[in-house]
Amino acid sequence: MVETEVSGKVLAVSSSPVHAFTKETQPAIRLVAGLGVEGDTHSGVTVQHRSRVARDPSQPNLRQVHLVHTELHRELQEAGFRVEAGSMGENITTEGVDLLGLPTGTRLRLGEEAVIEITGLRNPCLQLDGFQPGLMKAVLDRDAQGNLVRKAGVMTIVITGGVVRPGDPITIELPPEPHKPLEPV
Repeated sequence: MVETEVSGKVLAVSSSPVHAFTKETQPAIRLVAGLGVEGDTHSGVTVQHRSRVARDPSQPNLRQVHLVHTELHRELQEAGFRVEAGSMGENITTEGVDLLGLPTGTRLRLGEEAVIEITGLRNPCLQLDGFQPGLMKAVLDRDAQGNLVRKAGVMTIVITGGVVRPGDPITIELPPEPHKPLEPV
């Protein structure tokens, strides 16, 4: 891994013990290596998202911790949506980090202890429209070549556990090259 300097911060942390779309903001969350957010419904070694459990409950959980950049919240708010930290089901809301521009395998150090590794993009689902009509379309875009761009954040696994709080710095550690672009997980 190649460490870079601190490039952003944790704006908010959220969790929910039940399968609900929105997660409640917390003063802190504890990340547990190999599992996810302590007490969160999506924590586990194997998949916890209902649709994935229905397909194959033995799949590894590559979606232990969900991150969304607050810059997306601002973009959506300007378009008339009522979104804030945790409202789209994310565990960690970041500021100042281009999450979608990072390659697969990037490690993020959160505060002094916790380290998570990006496994891929969150694939937006119709639950977004159940939360607010039109939200799913708003988190999808097209790049200059016409390729679909998913803006609903990234999914990660926990490498090193620790407590994460709002205000914690985020340090980016890029994987060795060649970098693999993010794909939905």
